[in-house]
Formats: sequence, C-alpha cells, structure tokens
Amino acid sequence: MKTPSKKTLQNVAFILFIVLFLFTPLGTFVKIQLNRLIFFSPKTIAVQDQKELSSYQWKLVDAKGEIISLQQYKGKVIFINFWATWCPPCIAEMPSMQKLYDDYENKVVFLFVTTDSFQKANQFLIKEELSLPIYQSASNPPLEMQSQTIPATYLIDKQGNVVVAKIGAADWNSHSFRKKLDNYLLE
Repeated sequence: MKTPSKKTLQNVAFILFIVLFLFTPLGTFVKIQLNRLIFFSPKTIAVQDQKELSSYQWKLVDAKGEIISLQQYKGKVIFINFWATWCPPCIAEMPSMQKLYDDYENKVVFLFVTTDSFQKANQFLIKEELSLPIYQSASNPPLEMQSQTIPATYLIDKQGNVVVAKIGAADWNSHSFRKKLDNYLLE
C-alpha cells in the first residue's frame, strides 16, 4: 500500500480547514471575530452627495404586531440597520450598536430591521444579551435605503438627508461616529 504524498496530505488538510471554516459554528465564530478586527468607523456622505429621502411612507411592524410608519419620525435623527441572525458581519457589529443604543436611545430613533422571524430574532437577542428594538418591513423602504446586501445601515438627519449609508460592518460606537451623531442632534 502506497503512503499518501505530502502534497496529498496538505490538500486534504486544506479541504478540512475550508469545511470547518464554512460549515461549522467554529467557522462562524472565526468570521465574526475577523469582522470585528477589521471594521472601522463609518464615513459621512459628502454634503453634495447626500440624498433626501424620497418618501417617509415606509411601514414597519414590531414583535407585538404594531405597525409604525417612518413618517412619525420625520424631523428626528433616525438610525436604521438591516440585519439577520445568520449574517456574521451583522453579528460582529451588534455589540457596538448596543453600546450606541444604550447611550442614545432617548435622542435617536433606532430601527433594527430583520427578515428573520421575530421568534428567531428574539432568541438571538437574548442569547447575545442585546436589547435592540427590532422590526420587519411591512412595505418597501425608500429607494435611498434599498440594498441587496446586509448589514446595511443608514443615518437620516433631521432634514431627511441620508448622511451615512454603510454597507458592511462598522464600529458604530467609535468616538468619531458619536461626535458626528452629536452634531446631527444639535442641528
């Protein structure tokens, strides 16, 4: 019987590593930790490139079945995050969002929008010790906030301008983002 070559053993080890990384909880954990290492504070959109929301008619439903409209928050600073429980970059940025939410929940409107069932999303929040207000879309969001990728996060200023549009994970609790948020609250 012929012994496997060094190259064959390396190939098998590499395939096992890929399988472990992609298809196991350990792989998900590693992906989440890597995302936390590489994300930065989100950038503000240059004033000339900012777009005003085309509509405030977006309807959302909360876990109790109550329907809200974006219209009721017009004139306020609004933080909107699209996420899912199966998304490692979403999970990676949640702790920074929780810290931001803890300090700004009475100053900023926070809308965490998921496509997961409320049962699954709430189980996730409990497991991760998060207390973020979650919603599901009951209608299409404004065109300026439609993305095929998650996480997708938007900050709307009091005038209705999309001042931050971040696709991918970010450090939402950074000093620089808090400073920007404080400035938008003062306007």
